Amino acid sequence: MRARLQAAPRRTVGDPDATLLALALSMLTGGMIALYSASAILADQQFSDPWHYVKRQLLFAALGVGLMAVLSRVDYKRYREWVWWILALTAILLVAVLFTPPVAGVKRWIRVAGFGFQPAEFAKLTAVLFLADYMDRKRSKIDSFQGGIVVPLAFIGVLLVLMGLAPDLGTPSLVLALSFFLLFLGGTRLRHLSVTAAAAGALFAVELLRLPYRRARLLSFMNPFEDATGAGYQLAQSLLAVGSGGLFGNGLGSSKIKLLYLPAPHTDFIFPIICEEVGLLGALVILGCFAAFAVRGIRIAKRAPDLYGSLLAAGLSLLIALQAFFNVAMSIGLIPTKGLPLPFVSYGGSSMLVTLAAVGIILNVSRHAPKDARLRVGR
Repeated sequence: MRARLQAAPRRTVGDPDATLLALALSMLTGGMIALYSASAILADQQFSDPWHYVKRQLLFAALGVGLMAVLSRVDYKRYREWVWWILALTAILLVAVLFTPPVAGVKRWIRVAGFGFQPAEFAKLTAVLFLADYMDRKRSKIDSFQGGIVVPLAFIGVLLVLMGLAPDLGTPSLVLALSFFLLFLGGTRLRHLSVTAAAAGALFAVELLRLPYRRARLLSFMNPFEDATGAGYQLAQSLLAVGSGGLFGNGLGSSKIKLLYLPAPHTDFIFPIICEEVGLLGALVILGCFAAFAVRGIRIAKRAPDLYGSLLAAGLSLLIALQAFFNVAMSIGLIPTKGLPLPFVSYGGSSMLVTLAAVGIILNVSRHAPKDARLRVGR
C-alpha cells in the first residue's frame, strides 16, 4: 500500500464494525422507501401492482443480507485461493452475455427463471479481489512499470474490453478509476500511473466519440435544454426534478417528474426523485451517509492486519463510494449520463447483491483488526 502497516500482534476474531453495518442497513432501508416512491406509479401502470418493484427488490435485499452475513464470517484470506477461478468465471460470464438478446440496444443481462443478472456488476467485485491479491503478492515488483502497471491492467483490461463490447462505457469507467486508486494505494509509482491515466483518458475520449449515440449523449450533457425533447430529454427532466425540490422538498411521494416524465425513475435516475421530494437537505443526508461509509471503510482498511486486507477493505469501500459519486454526478449534469445505479437505492438485483457482498467482506476485515494497528504513510 502507499503506506505500510506497523507490526501488531494478532488478536482473536472480534465483532464486525457496528458503525459500518448501521450505515449500510440505514441506507438499505431508506433506499426501499425511495424505491417505492419512485416506482409505484410506473409499477401500477405496467403490472397493476404498485409494490411490484419493491417486492422484487426486497427479495434480492434479503438474499443480499444473508450473503453479507455469511461473508462477514468467512475469513477474507480464503478468497485468495479462488481469485483466479473468480477472474476466469467473470470473464466467461462477460463473454456469455454477448450472445444474449439485447435490451435497449445493449447486452448486459443473463436471464434465468425469470430473473436477470448482470455479469458486469460482479466484475466490479472481481477487480477488487484480483488487484488486492496481486498487489500484495507482487509487492517486490510494483516499482517497475511492467509489474506495477502492465501486468495488473492487462488482466483488468480483459474485463474492460468485454464490458465495452456490450456496449457499456459506464461500468468500465468505474472499474478503471477504481483500479487506478488501488494501484496507487498498493505502491505503484505515481509517474507510471500518470502516463497510463493519460493514455486511458485518450482511449476513453475515442470511445466516447466513436458511436453516434454517445456523441449525442455528450452534446446533450453539455447543453441538455438545447434538445430537451430529444437527446437531452432525460438529463433535462432530471435537472428540473433536482431544482424543483428546493431546500426542503415537496414532500415524500409528491414528485411530479416521476409521473412518467422521467424514464425509469426507479433505476439510474432515482436520485433526482429523492431531491424533488426531500429537497437539498434530504439529499445531503444521503450523500453524508455515503461519505461516512467511505470514511469508515478506509478506517477499517487502516486497521487491517495485513496489506491484502487493507487493499480489500479500501477497494470495496471506494467501489461503493465512487459508484454513488458517479450516479449523483450524472444525475445533476456533472458528467455524461451512464448506466450506473445508486448503491443500496436504485432498483436492480445484481447491484444489490454485489453491494451487500462487498459490505460483508469489509465487515469481515474489520473483525480481524488488531487494536493497535496503525498505518504508516510513506514508501
